[in-house]
Amino acid sequence: MARDPKYDVLFQPIKIGPKTLRNRFYQVPHCIGAGSDKPGFQAAHRSLKAEGGWAGINTEYCSIHPESDDTHRLSARIWDQGDVRNLRAMTEHIHKYGSLAGVEMWYGGSHAPCMESRATPRGPSQYASEFETLTYCREMDLAEIAMVQQYYVDAALRSRDAGFDIVYVYGAHSYLPLQFLSHYYNKRTDQYGGPLENRARFWLETLEKVRRAVGHDCAIATRFAVDTLYGPSQLEVEVDGMKFVEMADPLVDLWDVDVGDIAEWGEDAGPSRFYQQGHQVPWTKFIKQVAKKPVLGVGRFTDPEKMTEIVTKGIADIIGAARPSISDPFLPKKIEEGRIDDVRVCIGCNVCISRWEIGGPPMICTQNATAGEEYRRGWHPERFPKKGSDDSILVIGAGPSGAECARVLLERGYTVHLYDQAEKIGGHMNSVMTLPGLGEWGYHRDYREQQIAKLVKKNKQSQVMLGQKPISAEQALKYGADKIVVATGSSWNTDGTNCLSHEPIPGADASQPNQLTPEQVVSGKKKIGQRVVILNADTYFMAPSLAEKLALAGHQVTIVTGVHLANYMHFTLEYPNMMRRLHELHVKEEHNHFASRIEKNRLEVYNIWGEGSKRSYRGAGKLPRDENKTQRWIEFDSLVLVTGRHSDDPLYRDLKGRESEWAANGVKAVYVIGDAEAPRLIADATFTGHRLAREIEEANAQYPKAYRREVAVWGAPHMPGGAIEIAYQA
Repeated sequence: MARDPKYDVLFQPIKIGPKTLRNRFYQVPHCIGAGSDKPGFQAAHRSLKAEGGWAGINTEYCSIHPESDDTHRLSARIWDQGDVRNLRAMTEHIHKYGSLAGVEMWYGGSHAPCMESRATPRGPSQYASEFETLTYCREMDLAEIAMVQQYYVDAALRSRDAGFDIVYVYGAHSYLPLQFLSHYYNKRTDQYGGPLENRARFWLETLEKVRRAVGHDCAIATRFAVDTLYGPSQLEVEVDGMKFVEMADPLVDLWDVDVGDIAEWGEDAGPSRFYQQGHQVPWTKFIKQVAKKPVLGVGRFTDPEKMTEIVTKGIADIIGAARPSISDPFLPKKIEEGRIDDVRVCIGCNVCISRWEIGGPPMICTQNATAGEEYRRGWHPERFPKKGSDDSILVIGAGPSGAECARVLLERGYTVHLYDQAEKIGGHMNSVMTLPGLGEWGYHRDYREQQIAKLVKKNKQSQVMLGQKPISAEQALKYGADKIVVATGSSWNTDGTNCLSHEPIPGADASQPNQLTPEQVVSGKKKIGQRVVILNADTYFMAPSLAEKLALAGHQVTIVTGVHLANYMHFTLEYPNMMRRLHELHVKEEHNHFASRIEKNRLEVYNIWGEGSKRSYRGAGKLPRDENKTQRWIEFDSLVLVTGRHSDDPLYRDLKGRESEWAANGVKAVYVIGDAEAPRLIADATFTGHRLAREIEEANAQYPKAYRREVAVWGAPHMPGGAIEIAYQA
């Protein structure tokens, strides 16, 4: 199919300095956990997007000097010739597809903890980072300002030598150039402080020096947070933002603009819980009023209609994206080929960001299970190895893991029967997406539902069976499938079993009329009283989401939590606004408290730190600390047990227990995936289904094959000989 002509504007080339982008799709800098230490991963992930039609592809933030070290997190580096060689693998593979490669040169100032380098970062003034822990910078003198500016120049020259086409002076997210520009950080009284003209001096001089060094060979870009979203106390787009753009416009070839700071950078990478696509448009549109150079706008754009509107209405010239390019590296090509229904729409969960925030694991994606696996497992998001046998496969459970497993098996040409009791594909996603703010998570279900329907239509022997009765082990064995995949999911504990005691809570029983599991709350089949207590031992979204749902329905809600409430939402950047939301809904929070027992309409809670701070040996059968005497009672009309989950795996255990009967029934293997194996993130459940479908011919496919590692071997040269080749499974 050809693309719809109304999207033609998205495929028009645009000149940026000495370079030309072949279309308007641009992967802005974003972290993946590759840096310069994993050149294969870096090259494979980025070049895949070039193959998929993105015209510009960037590194993550790329440190220009050991004074800008972000360990425990992982950035790229361009410190020396070793980094040049490693990053050249990325640029060479991107260039094979006719795309431009960009590098985001980064100096963090006080936001660089330097845990590995143990260097001292410098800034315009001395202050403690509001983002990092125990991190201060040193105030630069004039000689040090010139020294750091030379760091940028030297890094730009190395970047040019590495083959980069676009060189950034990165000033968004409260990093060094913006620290000079903002009077929140800049308290200087010399020529680099005070009025805007002085505060802008460092950034302008750095751009001028970098342009002089590499501007004939590379496009010069800057990433600028045009509004830090704190009102007049910091940068505002209609005040300092637009004025700075006017000042710097002659020195840049491309404006990459966003909003926010580093302490709450979720205001830039806005999670879908709070922000829909295009949420930065109200700020971006001001920059086009003053910039003569191309402007790139971001805002998790996934819809070509919205993208076209952004360009045709003059809001931005180029569509910038990070998360949508992870969710679907082939998004531009699918739009160009008229296959919009095949786009894996980014759900905005920010799980991709969470792995970088945690500080080490490769990036993952809830929608795209191949993200992060391009090099180490050789996975391609659009190409699959042809089936290795004529086995027919029964997949029991059409949730995130089961649906993904069935989809990939169908892509490979296998005959698949997908079986579920529910009336719709999606498993527990069908209920999760009804929680406040999580509607876009439903794109995960929608993509698999659409793709499976198309693939089943092609493969006449395959079928989807929904709304079925529970299947027994006996029925599964006699079904006639060669292999059986159990993807029956997990459920919330009905007896209060939790991560703190690893035991049920006396009196916890969701069969009682005034006690509920999260599933029972969402189903609406139980009456919920006015005073609701949510007992929480889960660290992600369920407790705060239910609190919001119930508070919106008019209930008085109290959360009693024995673990850090919504701790994982720090990593997905949802935490600050989630806490604000609970506050404005008057949800009460009892932090560091848990329940020891439940009686009728009350639960006994205790402070988890209520025992003595000193411990000593007191003999067998005696506590080494003083007894916790902080117990008190809280009354409720309804109690919601968000204490933990368990795998719904009796079917799998029954099938395993009858392994001696497999051969007689023609069954070669039985597997378990997703939450039925162990409760986990939706992204990880999806991955298990994808992984099994790719490796199902293996002798023991229940367990993953070893993946390729990029390691430095002691006593061996640190660089491999020859070019790095990236081989995808055909």
